[in-house]
Amino acid sequence: KWERAWCKVTAEDGTWGIGPAWPARPIAPVIEHLATHLVGEDCLSTEKLADMMFRMTKPYGSTGLASYAISAIDLALWDLKGKLLDQPVYSLLGGAQKDRIFCYATGNDVDWYKELGFKGFKLACPYGPADGLDGIHKNEAFVAQAREMIGDDCELMLDCWMAFDVEYTVRLAEVLRPYRLKWMEECLLSEDYDAHLALRARLPWQTLATGEHWYTHVPFQWAVRHHAVDILQPDINWVGGMSTCRKIAAMADGGGQNVILHGGGNTPYGQHFTYATPSSPWCECFVATPPGVPLEEAWRLPGQAAPVDGYLVPSDAPGFGLDIPEEWLEPYGSG
Repeated sequence: KWERAWCKVTAEDGTWGIGPAWPARPIAPVIEHLATHLVGEDCLSTEKLADMMFRMTKPYGSTGLASYAISAIDLALWDLKGKLLDQPVYSLLGGAQKDRIFCYATGNDVDWYKELGFKGFKLACPYGPADGLDGIHKNEAFVAQAREMIGDDCELMLDCWMAFDVEYTVRLAEVLRPYRLKWMEECLLSEDYDAHLALRARLPWQTLATGEHWYTHVPFQWAVRHHAVDILQPDINWVGGMSTCRKIAAMADGGGQNVILHGGGNTPYGQHFTYATPSSPWCECFVATPPGVPLEEAWRLPGQAAPVDGYLVPSDAPGFGLDIPEEWLEPYGSG
C-alpha cells in the first residue's frame, strides 16, 4: 500500500521519459540526491550515468531502496533515449531476438490461466516449515491437483518466496519430484549465500531459481561464478534498471544460465528487455485480477502490450511505447 509515483527525466529539447518510482516516499530523497549530480549530463550516456548512480549511493548503500531509486532513473533514461532516437528500446538493445515471448502465469487460479491460453504456470506455495509434515503433504496435494489440471504438456513451477530453509526445501523437493517442476523459486532468504550453495549441493537434479530480492549486479556475478542457481530472476524495477539487467544477462549468457525477470511481462520495461535478450527466454505475468476479468483490462498503462494465448509482443513505439500524456503527470506530493 505504499505510494506509487514516476520518475521523469527531461532533455534540453523538452523530450521526456518516465520510470516507475516505488515505493515513492522512501526513495524520493535518493532520487533527489542523484538528480543534483545528473542534471547537465549527456542523457544518452546511460552506461556512464548508471555507473555514477551506483557509486554515488555507496556512502549509504547501493542496495534495497537506493537500488529502487536507481532503477527508476535508469528506466526513465532508457525511455528518453528511445524517444530521442525514435526507436523502441528493444531496438537499442540489439533488436528483437525472438518473434514473440513465451509467457507464464503466476498465481493459484490455474483453471482461469489455462482458459486464457497460458501453457506455463507458477504456483504460490501455501505451506511452509511451520506447518510441519502435514504442510508437506498439503503442498503435495496442491501441486498434484495443478499438474492434473494442466496435463503433461504444460510447464509447472513453484514459488516459495524466501519461506524455507535448506532442510525443508530438500524434503519438499523429494516429495514433489514426480510432478516434474521446471523450477523451485526463491526457497531461501536472499542474503544467505552459504545456504544457496548448500541447497545446490543437496539438490543437484532440481532446477533452482532466485534473484528478485538481490540488488545490483554483484550477487548475480557471485551466483554465476559459483553455479548457485540455474535461473536468475532480477526485478528490472528494483535491481538497478535496464543497465544493470544488461550486465546480468551478459553474465548469464557467459555462464550458460538463463535470466527470467521477476514480473517481466507485467511492465513494458521487462517486455523490451526479454524481447531483445538471448539469455531471457520467458516472461512472468502475475495475474492480479480475479477470474473472468480479461487480461487487457488488467494491463492498465496505455500503450503496454498484454499477452494473448500465452505469448506477448512488445509495443514498437519509441521508448518503451507508453502512451501517457504529459498532463497526466503532476509533481509528487502536489495532490
